Amino acid sequence: MKSYQDINRETIDSWVEEGWVWAIPISHEEYLEAQNGKWEILLTPTVPVPHEWFGELKNKKILGLASGGGQQMPIFAALGATCSVLDYSSKQIESELKVAEREGYHIEAIEGDMTKKLPYEDEFFDIVFHPVSNCYVEDVQHIFNEVYRVLKKGGIFLAGLNNEINYIVDDDEKEIIWKMPFNPLKDEKARSYMVKENAGMQFSHNMTEQIGGQLKAGFTLLDLYEDTNGSGRLHELNIKTFIATKAVKL
Repeated sequence: MKSYQDINRETIDSWVEEGWVWAIPISHEEYLEAQNGKWEILLTPTVPVPHEWFGELKNKKILGLASGGGQQMPIFAALGATCSVLDYSSKQIESELKVAEREGYHIEAIEGDMTKKLPYEDEFFDIVFHPVSNCYVEDVQHIFNEVYRVLKKGGIFLAGLNNEINYIVDDDEKEIIWKMPFNPLKDEKARSYMVKENAGMQFSHNMTEQIGGQLKAGFTLLDLYEDTNGSGRLHELNIKTFIATKAVKL
């Protein structure tokens, strides 16, 4: 039987081929605009990360964790950062390398699995940028522990987090139908639903796991903001279903 990680890898590769919105690289014009100081980066669907969350990016070492696709890392490169990206989608890694070649910068792009030990030395990065993606991972504590390990002291962890609300409702987002936690490895009904929807293997995580998990790893939480899905009934009702956090390794 395939691991859930392999299922997710194949699923995301198929989404990329179908034109998934989170797999469309930035244009050359957007890259030039970033070099001239005009840029936005997303951790969650719609609300841009405040520029002050990053500070000065020139010569900073940044890891894009599950951040492949040529959307965020090229902007960091345009701003003078030294970039690395790890993503288990080969298609997303291909996009990163194509954009880097087009714009003439170097990026270390690794096709890898964040459920394993990260292939980096201790205290190596200044910033780890982690857009919404841990919903594809059963054990999020491992991710936070590994991020803490590879960040320098004083390093910043920026994370996009999907909260449980997205997993309790039906497809029309009108009724509560799912018991939490949503885990297709332990609930055959949930697994069948994920397969039917070609949604990979996704997992709900509550705030105890996601914010408490960062604190347990050793981080100090500095700031956060919330966001919606960007579309659908919950979005229309302005119900927040995502959280972005800024934490530091002291």
